[in-house]
Amino acid sequence: MNPFYITTPIYYINAKPHIGHAYSTMVADAIARAHRLMGEDVYFLTGTDEHGQKVERAAQKAGKAPQQFADEVAAAFRTMCADLNISNSDFIRTTEPRHHRAAQALWERVRASGDIYKGDYEGWYCTVDEVFVPEKQLMDGRCPTCGGPVERLKEESYYFRLSKYQKPLLDLYASRPDFLQPAIRMNEIRTFVEAGLDDLSISRASFQWGISVPGDPAHVMYVWFDALTNYLTALGFGSEDTSRMDRYWPAVTHLMGKEIIRQHALYWPAFLMSAQLPLPQRIIGHGHWMMSGAKMSKSIGNVARYQDYTAAFGVDALRYFVMREMPLGQDANFSDEGVLNRYNADLANDLGNLVSRAMTMIHRYCDGVVPDARPGDTEKPEVALQNAIKQTVEGATHNFERYQISLALQDVWALIGHANRYVVEREPWKLAKQPDRRALLETALYNLADTVRVIAGLIDPVMPDTAARIRRMLGVTPQDWTSLREVQLKPGTRLGPTEPLFPRVEKTVEELRAMSDSQIDSHEGTPAAPAPAEDTRISIDEFMKVELRVAKVLEAEAVPKSKKLLKLKVDVGAEQRTIVAGIAEAYQPEQLVGRTVAIVFNLKPAKLMGIESNGMVLAASVDGGKPILVAFDEPVPPGARVR
Repeated sequence: MNPFYITTPIYYINAKPHIGHAYSTMVADAIARAHRLMGEDVYFLTGTDEHGQKVERAAQKAGKAPQQFADEVAAAFRTMCADLNISNSDFIRTTEPRHHRAAQALWERVRASGDIYKGDYEGWYCTVDEVFVPEKQLMDGRCPTCGGPVERLKEESYYFRLSKYQKPLLDLYASRPDFLQPAIRMNEIRTFVEAGLDDLSISRASFQWGISVPGDPAHVMYVWFDALTNYLTALGFGSEDTSRMDRYWPAVTHLMGKEIIRQHALYWPAFLMSAQLPLPQRIIGHGHWMMSGAKMSKSIGNVARYQDYTAAFGVDALRYFVMREMPLGQDANFSDEGVLNRYNADLANDLGNLVSRAMTMIHRYCDGVVPDARPGDTEKPEVALQNAIKQTVEGATHNFERYQISLALQDVWALIGHANRYVVEREPWKLAKQPDRRALLETALYNLADTVRVIAGLIDPVMPDTAARIRRMLGVTPQDWTSLREVQLKPGTRLGPTEPLFPRVEKTVEELRAMSDSQIDSHEGTPAAPAPAEDTRISIDEFMKVELRVAKVLEAEAVPKSKKLLKLKVDVGAEQRTIVAGIAEAYQPEQLVGRTVAIVFNLKPAKLMGIESNGMVLAASVDGGKPILVAFDEPVPPGARVR
């Protein structure tokens, strides 16, 4: 079997996983599953990037040692893989001893090539992206990638002779135009390299949370030199066992978001060239998920939790939505409307209805046994359906090979539509009432069942659980794509019990949004590690950082399209503020006007349902109960501190 190696980016552990992390992982999983079905020997890697100044600072803020912090957040990414039915071969963590060995081995090879030297670094550094930013690239004094602040650093540093590799990199891009996909990303990186490359600082001496530079423990490796090496670590690089390295490298596809293309398509091949190692076969930069017109970002609080959508729709429905909605390399919009419409239209109506029709009619008219098709009775509709199957298998397989999963799913759904039209054309319920047309009835039902079998095979990479359920209903086993074609279902196959695949979701969009509203009050958007089992009490100094004040409600109104939120205008003494509160299930707007409440005064503003909220109203609630506002026994003036 041909080797095929697929990787996700290793995820930085400064925040819990959200839909962006889930998307990259689900797409890589679908690619891995498809290549297994193509008969290839697949190795699939994901994991976590756990070093760097940003992690060290996040750990300090959480009051934890960096390793404890890393262990806790990495566990959430492992859980994500289990939650989303990810079929990874390995989960790499950059804090593992095997990775330390690999990163130091790569460093030694690069140093042996004469491409590392020691000097002093002074310049701008973005802690968010862990990159050094040349002054000419700053945008209004901020990082051009994330827009965040940069710090002026001056310290001793090891340098990599990146400038030496400008021409080799440009030669690489010219000779292998498909090295970086889609083409727009290749054009961007080529333009960047053509503008000239400076040598790259690849060590830091101002903090210690990282992998030590061999022979100089006062320095830790630049986080990207460390992190990129993970793709070799998992194959045994730096160890005595090189069998996986020999087998899978460089037959690798690196999949990642477009924001880290530069590190993968510029730094990584340059490091490998210096180390005299083969270059990756392919790098793919996918687009961003947009919500409310902006890229999803923890910092602005517009991220979606994958858990909310798997709870409401199921894992396979979420997998289908994200892969159908986002074409390779393009940005796409994530919305409750989109998920609900895809679920009810594509999954419940189209796929679910087809499978239900086919299984129910075979149970009803053929005692649950797949009938035999009479070739002599095959007419134009049957020929057209079988031709559609053949074309769909070829088209979907080709699109998966090109990583165009959205197009592959369009191919499959065109076949589903054809099959549903075939049912309407043949009208098996009418044929069943005409004994002289029994042969045509059985031919029609055979062709329907055979089509469903092929559809199950083609959706397997994206919706593996759904494919398995369809096969159980059909009474068949999985089949590789290498032999998948029309008219292969064996007559006489006994069906399994029929079950609904995708019952329609009758929730409204407003009810789905309320699902997200419930997370707002608990501040799920704040990056944090899972709660430890240790004592979580806070000091009086920590408590005093929270500024509680008395506020008087001046105006109150319902928030459109939300059942839980009210928009309040409150007097806090020196000013008036707008606060969005999740108390609509317990209070009518008119009940609140003139009421005195307690609020968190120094909370950062957040947009809820498009309204900027400046503060949080305090309320108590019993599990499952409605909120009860904090009240005062005697009149208290607006703006008074609550201590």
